[in-house]
Amino acid sequence: MSNRALPPIGWFRSFESAARLLSFTAAANELGLTQSAVSQQIRSLEMRFGCALFVRKSRGIALTDEGRRLLPQVSDGINNLTAASAAFEPAADPKLLTIATSVSVAQWFLVPRLKSFIKKNNGVRIRIQTTVWPDEFVASTADVQIRFGPIDSTHSTSKPLGSNRIALVSSPDLIKKNAKKTSSTPIANLSHLPLIQSVGTSDTWQQFSEHVGEPSDRQASIFVDSHGMSVDFAKSGAGIALVSALISAPTITAGALVPVHSTLMRAKDGYSVETLNGNNSAVAKKFTAWIRTEAQQAEKLAFG
Repeated sequence: MSNRALPPIGWFRSFESAARLLSFTAAANELGLTQSAVSQQIRSLEMRFGCALFVRKSRGIALTDEGRRLLPQVSDGINNLTAASAAFEPAADPKLLTIATSVSVAQWFLVPRLKSFIKKNNGVRIRIQTTVWPDEFVASTADVQIRFGPIDSTHSTSKPLGSNRIALVSSPDLIKKNAKKTSSTPIANLSHLPLIQSVGTSDTWQQFSEHVGEPSDRQASIFVDSHGMSVDFAKSGAGIALVSALISAPTITAGALVPVHSTLMRAKDGYSVETLNGNNSAVAKKFTAWIRTEAQQAEKLAFG
């Protein structure tokens, strides 16, 4: 048996759904992904196998001979995994709320607030599933999903979480030590400091500097995987961070970070929340409404 790693199961799920529905768009709706994400995963699978699995036509798609040969095996594999998983799934519990979200949202936003939600909803139990990339979200087991991704591609059933704006933040000590006493704007004052930026997002330092009317060709010098990690680095005094207003708000309110610039920029990539699998349970609805209200209040408290 070969020890070569298998392609991610998400690639197979996208292929199986698109092959069954003969539509990347329909597959994206079924899986809770964007159409571009489904298309990219299938292209990755084709590159891995060294063959085309679909014929792309102007009015749709069709399976190639290789795709038709692969489909039954992938379908059987997914069905077997689904059956195996079902044998270990606990019985449905109306008081157990499962939330799929990123580590950034869980650590920097949910942790300080969940106690309040549980107290207001006596008997509710919370299970957090942390994820990194969109294809890791497990729609079959989560009641509520908090996603990060392109705002323009947000699923029609999703609702925005917070204002989805970008802030420039730093530790208070770094500002005190390095701010020059001039009439220049904060960006010019702090242009010599390291810039911290999250990868995997379309929102960049250059866009922010242009947005506030101070175009700059400076490049970020510290790149991290998430907005939460940007907050960590900024708190340590490593530099000034371009970060989600939602994720940085609790730390600003606590005094561990301060806004470097009064302007907030509308983000291209942001957070959204939705209930999954047609989940209309009272606890899922309450949580979604509650977390959106908390997001609005947190940003207002931090940024005014």
